[in-house]
Amino acid sequence: MNNYVSPSLLAANKNHLQDEIKTAEAAGAEYIHWDIMDGKFVPNTSFKASEVKAHAKSHKMINDVHIMVADPEIEAPMFVGCGADLVTFHIEAVKDEKEAEKIIDTLHKMKCKAGLSIKPMTDVSAIESLLGKLDLVLVMSVEPGKGGQKFMPSALRKIRKLRKIIDKNRFNCLIEVDGGINDKTGKRCRKAGADILVAGSYLFGHDDFEERVKLLR
Repeated sequence: MNNYVSPSLLAANKNHLQDEIKTAEAAGAEYIHWDIMDGKFVPNTSFKASEVKAHAKSHKMINDVHIMVADPEIEAPMFVGCGADLVTFHIEAVKDEKEAEKIIDTLHKMKCKAGLSIKPMTDVSAIESLLGKLDLVLVMSVEPGKGGQKFMPSALRKIRKLRKIIDKNRFNCLIEVDGGINDKTGKRCRKAGADILVAGSYLFGHDDFEERVKLLR
């Protein structure tokens, strides 16, 4: 198990995005989390491909791109071209397992890591057969689409189940959790088996950013 942190730019000051990215990097974060929303799969919109491209090479963190979009087959490769190191799409956005596998294979052919995400109401069984091909599974502990929501404890059961399956089969797949993460909920997620914690409002906008990153470990 790992103890990585992925600050979510959804909570950053968009007028000073480069400064916010540098703050995250200086605090020792290994990943930087880009939330992409198309206004279709989720009601809101957020970062565009052009913004990812403008900042992707300005730091040494892993560009952790989470696409909450209705057509991941088209959009996933596009974000690789913009500098994504890891693209995570939603199992709920594809029609079946075969389509999900096709997107995963496309990302790997483009030398990009592939992740799959599940919403709070989606069971681990929906992605279990794909874990051996994935680099990451993202457990949403809030409904995707907006920041600042309260952590849903049901995510802990999913993390524990995933940890058991991944360890038993020795899959090379990280477990990431996103939504309502702070020092308290983060600790519970670590105990359940999470490798990466995504945090936005808990980190950005606070003078003790670096200390908060340490607490999430």
